[in-house]
Amino acid sequence: MGGNYLEGGSALMIFQATAGVIVLGGTAGAVCLSFTGPQLRQSWRSLPQIFRRPQNNNFPEVARIVEMAYRARREGLLALEEEAAQLPDPFIRRGLQLIIDGFTPQQVREILEMDLAQQDERGQMPARVFEAAGGYAPTIGILGAVLGLIQVMQHLTDPARLGIGVAVAFVATIYGVASANLLFLPIAHKLKLYHEQQMLRQEMILEGMLALATGEHPRLIAERLNGILPGDAAVDFKPPAGDRSRTLPARPRVRTKSHAPSSVRSH
Repeated sequence: MGGNYLEGGSALMIFQATAGVIVLGGTAGAVCLSFTGPQLRQSWRSLPQIFRRPQNNNFPEVARIVEMAYRARREGLLALEEEAAQLPDPFIRRGLQLIIDGFTPQQVREILEMDLAQQDERGQMPARVFEAAGGYAPTIGILGAVLGLIQVMQHLTDPARLGIGVAVAFVATIYGVASANLLFLPIAHKLKLYHEQQMLRQEMILEGMLALATGEHPRLIAERLNGILPGDAAVDFKPPAGDRSRTLPARPRVRTKSHAPSSVRSH
C-alpha cells in the first residue's frame, strides 16, 4: 500500500470486487475440493493460534515427570496410579498408565511412538491446507487476469469499458500473488512452528516416560529432558525437600575377577 501511494496511486485503484471474487472464491473452491470437511474445520479452528505468542519457556512437564520419578523412587510405581488418572495431558497419562500396568520399556516406546506419529500427521494438516491455498492463489490470479483480458478484447470499440477490464486483469494478479505470499504461506509457516514446538514437547514426554519405566535416577531424568529442550527453555529443577538422593548416583566400581588359589587351579 505504501509503494502504491509513493507511485502516485490511490487505495481505491487496487480494490476490485470482481478480482477479489475470482481469486479468493476460486482459491477457496480449490482448497475445499482438495481436503475433507474435518480437515478444513481443523484448519479453521487453528487460525487463532497465529495470534498467540509461542510459550517456548514454559515446559511444566519436565518438573512433573521428575517429581513423579522421585515419588516412584520412594514409594514405587503403584503409588502413581491415582495421580495418573488426574493428569491433564493425555499423552503423559497414557504413558504413565502403560508403565504402571507393567509394560516393558520397549513396548511403551512402540505404543507411544505410534500415538506420536498420529499426532504428527494430524498436527501438520492445518499448515498443509494453507500451503495449498498459497499454491492455488497465484494460479487463480492468472486466471482472473485472462478473464479481464477477454473482457478487454470484447470491448475494443468501447473505450469506457476498456479500463474496467484492464483493472480486473492486473488487480487479479496482484490479489493472487499477494494473498499467497503475504497471507496464506506466512500462516502455514507459523502453524508449522507451533506444531514443531508441540512435537518437541511430546518427544520430551516420551523420553521422560521411558526413563521413568527403566527406573533411572530422577536427577538424570531431569538432565536428559533438559538436553532435549532448547537452551532458553531448560528447567532448573530442585529435588524435593527431605529427599536424600540430591545428586547423581556414583558410578559403581568395576570389580575384576580374582585369581583362584593355586590349589584350585591344579585340579
